[in-house]
Amino acid sequence: MAEDRRGQRPSRGASSGGRGGASGSGRASSSRGAQGGGRGGPERTGGPKGSSSRGGYQGGKPAGGKPSGGKPSGGKSTGGKPASGKPAGKGGGSRPSSSQQRAFRPRTEERPRTAEQAVYDGPDLPENVTGAELDRGVRAQLKGLPEKLAARVARHLAAAGLLIDEDPETAYQHTLAARARASRLAVVREATGEAAYAAGHYAEALAELRAAKRMNGATDYLPIMADCHRALGNPEQAIKLAKSPSVVNFVPEAKAEMTLVEAGARRDMGQLDAALRTLELAPLTSKSRAAWVVRLRYAYADTLEAAGREADALAWFHRTHAIDSEQLTDAAERADLLERRQG
Repeated sequence: MAEDRRGQRPSRGASSGGRGGASGSGRASSSRGAQGGGRGGPERTGGPKGSSSRGGYQGGKPAGGKPSGGKPSGGKSTGGKPASGKPAGKGGGSRPSSSQQRAFRPRTEERPRTAEQAVYDGPDLPENVTGAELDRGVRAQLKGLPEKLAARVARHLAAAGLLIDEDPETAYQHTLAARARASRLAVVREATGEAAYAAGHYAEALAELRAAKRMNGATDYLPIMADCHRALGNPEQAIKLAKSPSVVNFVPEAKAEMTLVEAGARRDMGQLDAALRTLELAPLTSKSRAAWVVRLRYAYADTLEAAGREADALAWFHRTHAIDSEQLTDAAERADLLERRQG
């Protein structure tokens, strides 16, 4: 039985940009040029000035320009033809001119926004999010954009950073709005990938983090990318990434994250002994009380129990609980259950 992925997944804070590439974010104003098209010119209440509905002239002028029998024609033409020289249409009226057709063209209703436009707009931005919440290094990467565009992108990124724990799906939508405006910036692709991962969109997260890696060559995303492979049912690919040469140079926290993913991938493949060996190479006995040590110990205890080594698992659940001051795990409850089972 594979362990709970969220309990074992790499923490987003381990990557270079923090959460969503920053602790907060933003973006430029959207254009709505696709809306409301199709309206004609201003409506008029009649045709061109002086035009009659019969195609001739009105107002007491002679129809042919000369009086007939010394009397005005009263607007009727001589010779049975309209004054214009063209036969009248059916019903005695002429065809409306092109200007009249435009004038009386019915107005089209405002078109609904497309899915692409909705993504571009993104969720509403909180008024108190300015983009100044971003890390200085992230803001520096946005300076190549026009000022207003950079401000909007920054606000979306900042909003994503603030929401990624409590509402990862909305955070992801904020990063998509940022990507729609600045897709060529690695920091934006990184933020989108991390938010997608938090929201459970593993294929999208993998694609975005690959794009960020191509742009800046960073390897900090490897643990998350490996865990995405696990989630997508490709544990072999996860193990392949875990064996990347660059992992050797990771800081202890990032190494621990990769160890957790590799051990989880081994368990996915039913290789419990290999998973235990992977974890035993990690600093399980470190004196640090950091979260990554807590998580390593918990994963080891859980794998021991899965392998049927309950006595050893009980000891490591107790060791985990001893340093888990922030109660990141349920090690105490797991230990209690094992003690009842053994008693």
